[in-house]
Amino acid sequence: MKNVLIVGGIAILLLVGGSWWTKSLQSKDSNVIATGGMHWHPRLEMYVKGVKQDIPANVGLGAVHQPIHTHSEDAAQGVLHLEFSGRVTKDDVKLGNFFRIWGKDMRSFGENIQMTVNGEANTEFENYPMKDKDKIELRYE
Repeated sequence: MKNVLIVGGIAILLLVGGSWWTKSLQSKDSNVIATGGMHWHPRLEMYVKGVKQDIPANVGLGAVHQPIHTHSEDAAQGVLHLEFSGRVTKDDVKLGNFFRIWGKDMRSFGENIQMTVNGEANTEFENYPMKDKDKIELRYE
């Protein structure tokens, strides 16, 4: 009975210690957004010389689904799906990744780009790490 209590106590210490150690590692890496996956929905609107551009449906869907993609039912509203499993970093959710998956150069729509995120000017462009419910607007002149 004594051995069972000792083994049980050691197991509890290992679980608590392992959990604390994992959390301490996560908190040190500010680039990590999630360790257990995530499912976010930012919105993207694009205008070229004042004309709204459609975000195509099913970008990133096929034999292999990309973690950043669009669906036919909400692409017209500019909804991007960020569906990741496991560890997710800020680099994983950059806006430029969507354009890469789409097969487009973000800067090919026009020379002068203005970007706002949630109504605020932003100059990160393809390096912007998207967040859930962001409203990203790109205007090309």
